Amino acid sequence: MSSPDTRSLNWRYTEIDDRDLEIRGRTLFFIIVLFSIIILVAVLFFYTRWICRYHNDLSVPTAFHAPPRPAQQGLPPTAIKKLPIILHQAPADTDGGAWEDMECSICLGEFRDGEKLKVLPACEHSFHCECVDKWLTHHSSCPLCRASLKVESLFPKILIQEPPIRIDIRL
Repeated sequence: MSSPDTRSLNWRYTEIDDRDLEIRGRTLFFIIVLFSIIILVAVLFFYTRWICRYHNDLSVPTAFHAPPRPAQQGLPPTAIKKLPIILHQAPADTDGGAWEDMECSICLGEFRDGEKLKVLPACEHSFHCECVDKWLTHHSSCPLCRASLKVESLFPKILIQEPPIRIDIRL
């Protein structure tokens, strides 16, 4: 049952040449140097991380350690309180009216008769008082059309008047 072509598998541990697996001379030196550099870099990394986290030096400005705070995006509470409030009255003819005039675009709730609504002066859109107050604490624009409600006081307003009209009447 054995064929003449099959060879028997003989394991001989004495025939393995250990010289192929040996690390000698320069190779061992470079492996030790490389391992030492990796350990040194890791130790320096963790040390600087520990220093930055637990020993913040007060003489160093905090601008280097923390990102700058974003500017306030919303309107101040005094400006929100100054917005005009109206009482909602449903129009008699709802067939021709726009649907957006009948609901709050923030909460998508319908306006009921006698409900208090805030009107934004820039675009005259109406919203529930509570809804638009929450929106305006974080945003300075209309939630529907994105018209800006902030008045920039950095630049003075310059009113440009048209030159007077001259009429020459010759008789």
